[in-house]
Amino acid sequence: MNVVNYKVRKPIPELADFVESFWMLANPFDEEKEVVVVPDGRIDLCFSISATEPYHVMLAGLDSEPACSSIAPHSVMFAVSFNLLAVEYLLDNQVSSLLNERLVLPDDFWGMAANDLTDFDEFCTKATHTMLKALKPDLDSRKRKLFEMVYSTMGAVTIQEISDTVHWSSRQINRYFSQQFGLPLKTYCTILRFRASFPQITHGKLFPEQNFADQAHFIREVKKYAGATPKELKQNKNDRFIQFSVLKQK
Repeated sequence: MNVVNYKVRKPIPELADFVESFWMLANPFDEEKEVVVVPDGRIDLCFSISATEPYHVMLAGLDSEPACSSIAPHSVMFAVSFNLLAVEYLLDNQVSSLLNERLVLPDDFWGMAANDLTDFDEFCTKATHTMLKALKPDLDSRKRKLFEMVYSTMGAVTIQEISDTVHWSSRQINRYFSQQFGLPLKTYCTILRFRASFPQITHGKLFPEQNFADQAHFIREVKKYAGATPKELKQNKNDRFIQFSVLKQK
């Protein structure tokens, strides 16, 4: 099976706290592509169209387990992947109810339409302008620092370390995460550490490098979030694990 086309682009500095990346997936072939999507700690806003499906917009909440999906033949998807701060300051909505779920949004969301899925760079520019206008002021400095610590360490930080630094109790932090995102901060950090292992696994380094206790702990967490062992992810037969397939194209 041929590998789908993939592009990625980083946001402008003004949006770096809120947007992880813009990306594009396209399947130009006649066959549907069966894939497995594993948790990566991102919230995705996806604009899609294909030969078999009309233009549609979808918001994907956080994942805490692997999910089987498919990429339709002759399809294109342009997407914005958000850091968690975007939920409150850009999307203006809790996503706790979207844990492992997807929400279909109105077709005119952000003023986009099917003809915006013909040029990836223009899509990124239009989405950037829309987000800059929607961005809320007065960002809570505690939350900014919290997420700086979480993302800069890729989850290799304790809740107590965060609490001591941002002067926000562990209880308050966990309540905030559960109410806003649908899972505890500790779980989210584990997902980020799992995601940080993707490049190493892709290059055959099948041992922990992200503060996992030992090899057994690492394998157990990988199987929990991917439904497969590190070795199976490295082999990635038929390019089934889509996030590992696109790593090879970067």
